[in-house]
Amino acid sequence: MTNDKLQIVVIGGGAAGFFGAIAAAKANPRAHVILLEASHQPLAKVRISGGGRCNVTHACFEPQELVKNYPRGGKALLGAFARFQPQDTITWFQAHGVKLKTEADGRMFPTTDSSETIVNCLMSAAKAVGVELRIGTAVVGVKLGGGNSPLSHFEITLKSGEKLQCDRLLLATGSNPIGYKIAQQMGHTIEPPVPSLFTFNIKNKKLTELAGVSVNSVRLRLVVPEYPPLEQTGPLLITHWGLSGPAVLKLSAWGARMLHSSNYQATLVINWLPHLKQEQVRQQLLTVKNNSSKRLIASHRVVELPHRLWQYIVSCVGISSENRWAELSNKTLNQLVQELTQAQYSINGKGTFKEEFVTCGGVNLKEINFKTMESKLVGGLYFAGEILDIDGVTGGFNFQSAWTTAYLAGLAMASDRS
Repeated sequence: MTNDKLQIVVIGGGAAGFFGAIAAAKANPRAHVILLEASHQPLAKVRISGGGRCNVTHACFEPQELVKNYPRGGKALLGAFARFQPQDTITWFQAHGVKLKTEADGRMFPTTDSSETIVNCLMSAAKAVGVELRIGTAVVGVKLGGGNSPLSHFEITLKSGEKLQCDRLLLATGSNPIGYKIAQQMGHTIEPPVPSLFTFNIKNKKLTELAGVSVNSVRLRLVVPEYPPLEQTGPLLITHWGLSGPAVLKLSAWGARMLHSSNYQATLVINWLPHLKQEQVRQQLLTVKNNSSKRLIASHRVVELPHRLWQYIVSCVGISSENRWAELSNKTLNQLVQELTQAQYSINGKGTFKEEFVTCGGVNLKEINFKTMESKLVGGLYFAGEILDIDGVTGGFNFQSAWTTAYLAGLAMASDRS
């Protein structure tokens, strides 16, 4: 390294690491930016995200609305999103030759429907601005001292034994333990990492036999002892192991810490008909009982639910396939209303959500200046992406916080302050 250049090192070759390195190198062409990635395949998570399509961001352009999708970190991100938000992400990728499209639910993907488009774009952009990418280069430690500037001064020890000096250091290591270890050694507090965005395991054979059945809108209530209940409304998918779909994933994100503390044992209350009040459901059933008394209950579905699900729900309250509406007692009718609006299930553990592995936890946000993403404890040390105690719900929000924090860190690292 030549000593007259500003030396910047980025640890972590994921979305945040690349975006931060590119932003720094572009903002200060005189800086020497090195990007270190421990594995031999950078951007691995980008490659497999969104089922290989890469959900780049979400079509939500008001920072106040955007932050509502972050169970942790929303408040800190509000100002950051005022400086770099999804519209800026769209513009950035478009300027680098990648067009994005918006799907009905707001998720945004490259028009090619291939994550390789995003990987190639980031690799090319890094090369174009002179970022020195070093793959298969694991970091084992960082200590203060050894830089060429009085400002900050980091000595990075690689697994090979080689030592690098730099003036500015960006930790973009995701949930890799080495990032937490370095941050802690520099005096930072780590909020314990626990899983977020996962499915619920439900041990109910009759329910899981409906695997593949989906409902457009349900209201879920998560009850964990000693915590206030949480609610989410949205689509639900029944699986071979329990329940999934956007409503479950959002609930898992907001309830990540409390579910972890209860060892993923909880009660889930499902309202299959959230658009109706309980009394409206009762009246609807009574009307059918009076007007269609000779029809079979199991085959004469009276609410907007998939047929197999309706048959399952009526069987839950002891109604057989031979029972007619005329035979429905008031007691059974009340039980049916209850099952349709307040069905209770026991959560026994968690699954995963495809390849979308997200953790909540990481570097305490109070120790970071969100205008620059610089540490408040160590000058010249920056953070971006999932190493921070920030996580979003599914839909492109985790990538957006990575782009935003990395971009702000890159610009700040590149400044020629002395």
